[in-house]
Amino acid sequence: MKKNTARMLAFAVVCAAPAALALTPAMARAQNVVPYQPAGVLSLNAQASANVPQDVVDITLFYEQEASDPSALTSTLNQRADSALQKAKGVSGVTARTGSFSIYPSTDRDGRISAWRGRTEVVLESHDFAAASKLAGQMASIMQVGNVQFSLSPAAQRAAEQKLTGEAIKSFREQAASSAQAFGYNGYSIREVNVGHNGAMPRPVMMMSARAMSADAKMSAPVPIEGGTSTVTVNVSGSVQMK
Repeated sequence: MKKNTARMLAFAVVCAAPAALALTPAMARAQNVVPYQPAGVLSLNAQASANVPQDVVDITLFYEQEASDPSALTSTLNQRADSALQKAKGVSGVTARTGSFSIYPSTDRDGRISAWRGRTEVVLESHDFAAASKLAGQMASIMQVGNVQFSLSPAAQRAAEQKLTGEAIKSFREQAASSAQAFGYNGYSIREVNVGHNGAMPRPVMMMSARAMSADAKMSAPVPIEGGTSTVTVNVSGSVQMK
C-alpha cells in the first residue's frame, strides 16, 4: 500500500508541473499590460491675477535709551510704551499693541560692561491710513517711527480670490473649447479640475529713517504714508476629454 501511495503522489506532482509552467507566460504578459489610456485627453492650465490695493497699515514706533542700571532702564522703556499705548487707546479705528522689547549690554575695550542699551516698540494697525498717520505724528515726542508695512486684509484677499476664481475658470473653459475645436472635436467634458490660490505678494515700502525723524522730535504733523498693491493669483488646472 505504501508503494502504491508513493507512486500516486509522484504521478500527481509530474502532472501538475506542466500546468504551472504553462501559466507562467500568461502571468508575465498580464504584468506587462499597460493601463488603458483614453484618446483625446487634454491637460490645461489657466491663471487669473490682479493687483489689489493694500488696505492695512502697520506702523512700528520705537524708543531707545542707554543707562547704567538695567532695572531703571527697563522701567523707563515700559513707561514710554505705556504712554504710547494710552495715547492710542482713544483713537477710533486704530489698534495699538506692544512690539519687541530688548535690553543688552555695551562693553568697553576690556570687555567689561560700561552701560546698558534698551529698545521698546509699539505697533499701530489700522484700515484708516489717515488716522494712523496722524496718530504716529502726534506720538513723535514719545516714540519715533521705525518702520511702515502695508498688507492685504484676509477679507480683501478672499473677495479678490472669489472674483479671480470665476475669471480663471472661464479662461479654462475657453481654452478647452477652442483646443477641442482645433483638434477636430465637437466639444469636451471635464475629467478633473483643481483650483489653487497663490496668496498675496506684498510690495515693500520704504520710509524715512529714524535718524531723520528724530531731527524734529516735537513735530505733530501726520507721517506721510501711501499704500501700494498686492498681487493675488488664482490657478485652475486639470484635464478634459475631447469628444
